Amino acid sequence: MPASAFSLDRLRIVLVGTSHPGNIGGVARAMKNMGLSDLTLVAPRCEVHCSESISRASGADEILARAQVHDTLETALGDTSLAVGASARSRTLPWPMLTPRQLGDSLGTEMAHEAARVALVFGREDTGLTNTELQRCHRHVHIPTNPEFSSLNLAAAVQVLAYECRQAWLAAPGTESVRDDDAPFGVEWDSPLADHADLERFFEHLERTLVAIEFHDPDNPRQLMARLRRLYLRARPDRMEINILRGILTAMEKRAREH
Repeated sequence: MPASAFSLDRLRIVLVGTSHPGNIGGVARAMKNMGLSDLTLVAPRCEVHCSESISRASGADEILARAQVHDTLETALGDTSLAVGASARSRTLPWPMLTPRQLGDSLGTEMAHEAARVALVFGREDTGLTNTELQRCHRHVHIPTNPEFSSLNLAAAVQVLAYECRQAWLAAPGTESVRDDDAPFGVEWDSPLADHADLERFFEHLERTLVAIEFHDPDNPRQLMARLRRLYLRARPDRMEINILRGILTAMEKRAREH
């Protein structure tokens, strides 16, 4: 595949609610070790640029200097086409789960379109990602550590996933054009995949419409929206499909108002 089809520059490391500047610096160092450069922080609970973070970065200062800071996970993921959340906890609602090796192996397909952006999302050092945050991710990844001592330092967790991504990148063949079996759905697709911002607008529209037609009661949700999120995130709709779905929702809203 061509270099544009799989680029480490289009892999984003997202840290949510990090509480220790040394961990941010350690993550920057782990990223530079593996050739990643896009670091994004969501509502950090500590100073980002300080002597401790710079010291722990050990020469990866430029990644710290370029790091983007967002108030919410939604804005941090806005232009991404795939978000993978790191999770060590079992969930009441099963979600598509990958191992680090499977994550790396999937990147050639995920990045076949040059507009694709992939985010690897890591949670707080003490509590990880919340269920709501994990439901913003298409898939979850679990590092199979020793069950008797499973806690990983944040930078170590990033290093493991970044390593698998780099190994997949090193193994990617260089060809003149993207082969059919490297395309997102086995063929060259006619529309880019919907990004996170497109999907969030769709989910907001979907919930509003379901309330309007009295199918969804937000006071008694019964995991309806979580299950619908899982369904559509698993389906990986493209931008045209999202536009069609939102057109259907608009027509439903209009008919609901008329009646």
